[in-house]
Amino acid sequence: MVGSQVVLGVDPGLTRCGLGLVSGPAAAPRAIHLGCARTASDTPLEQRLLRIHRAIAEVIATHRPDAVAVERVLFSTNVRTAMATGQAAGVALLAAAEAGVAVASYSPSDVKLTVAGAGDADKDAITRLVTAQLRLSTTPRPADVADALAVALTHLARSRMAALTADTPAGDRLAAATAQAERADRGGWEAHLAARGLLPPGTPGRSRSASEAHRRDTRP
Repeated sequence: MVGSQVVLGVDPGLTRCGLGLVSGPAAAPRAIHLGCARTASDTPLEQRLLRIHRAIAEVIATHRPDAVAVERVLFSTNVRTAMATGQAAGVALLAAAEAGVAVASYSPSDVKLTVAGAGDADKDAITRLVTAQLRLSTTPRPADVADALAVALTHLARSRMAALTADTPAGDRLAAATAQAERADRGGWEAHLAARGLLPPGTPGRSRSASEAHRRDTRP
């Protein structure tokens, strides 16, 4: 879709889940809704997830976005943080699926590269650029909201590029490059699994020795 669309960006988190609804075209986006679903650490986990789910579902029901874009959870050395973020992301995906809304996910480097032009941009830079691109009168706070808006802006930009290059050699190259980048972003946990021979045969990142061991184990 090259024309205008409405995208709900989600920056998943258990304590703070940023929500940012943006309407486009990508060349002239505007913010429709800014929010942050908060939960207390002393609340039972299932109730925290329910609170986040209800907040996302309410925004979807009210504004009927064309897509929900969620920041992808990457491998983390802090297992507790990674699990909490992953649980919140799963709730966002569930809310979108229940409403029949298309879902897309983008890595943090995807978002930074699209919004700031640099994959290593810091949070302050992202916040400033989101504020400028959306012509907001005040800086979105907390930073989770700015991150959610950045995810939504990323989807607008990526959707436009994909539509413009559809069924062209450039589009094929773009799709291949995107797939390669996604594999690289997953390198942390894929390398972790590959080292233990746990990836299916043919999976990028699986070592040759692991693949050979799998063939030996499954040989009749």
